[in-house]
Amino acid sequence: MESIRCMVIDDEPLAAQMVRNFVQRTPFLEFVAMYTDAVEALEALKANPVDLLFLDIHMPDLDGMSLAAMVPQQTRIIFTTAFKEYAFDSYGVNALDFLLKPISYARFLAAAEKARQWFELTSSVKDEVVDEGRRDTIFLRVDGELKQISISEILYVSGLKNYVMFYLEGEKRPLVTHLTMKTVEDILPAADFMRVHRSYIVALRKIKSIDRNNTIQIGDEFIHVSEGYLDAFNAYLKANLP
Repeated sequence: MESIRCMVIDDEPLAAQMVRNFVQRTPFLEFVAMYTDAVEALEALKANPVDLLFLDIHMPDLDGMSLAAMVPQQTRIIFTTAFKEYAFDSYGVNALDFLLKPISYARFLAAAEKARQWFELTSSVKDEVVDEGRRDTIFLRVDGELKQISISEILYVSGLKNYVMFYLEGEKRPLVTHLTMKTVEDILPAADFMRVHRSYIVALRKIKSIDRNNTIQIGDEFIHVSEGYLDAFNAYLKANLP
């Protein structure tokens, strides 16, 4: 995709200016606007949505979490805050990342790179549409280059912190890319893939067997369906039993 259009919102002018400088320093980011007033920023966002929002959480009048629920759907968020206790809540609103102040440029760049990969992945999904509205390939950034893979070759996806590993048929080693499991879950077609564990998404048609303990065999891997995902998985099985 073209450069990612960014807005910075932080009620602390010095903090906002620092993030603005980071945005302007990063080649694939485009600075659009900076606001220290969250209410004013929300009105600007509604009139002129951006791709990526660097958003402080602890602000007067309208806090970042509340604002995040009101931004245009296409706008993604990277939260910035001095309070690490907000980290868990930030992922509840599908934030791409969470930056704890004081923010180094290296940490900022890692978050920006994650955003770039998210936009590249979603852009490839939009471009790779085939008959009946289904897509057959996606692009992943692996070792600094984009690799196009066939969705039909994916066995399962495993997550580890801010990285995910795509395991493909006929490949001994996975493709490792800097994404979140939530992003992958949103991208892969729900009719063919299901999240069965906090750290695993499986290709439903690639399942070899399921034992009485709800452990799936897929490829050479055995994956246990965790309790939080068991109802949805059982509903899928029930719908597909003769």
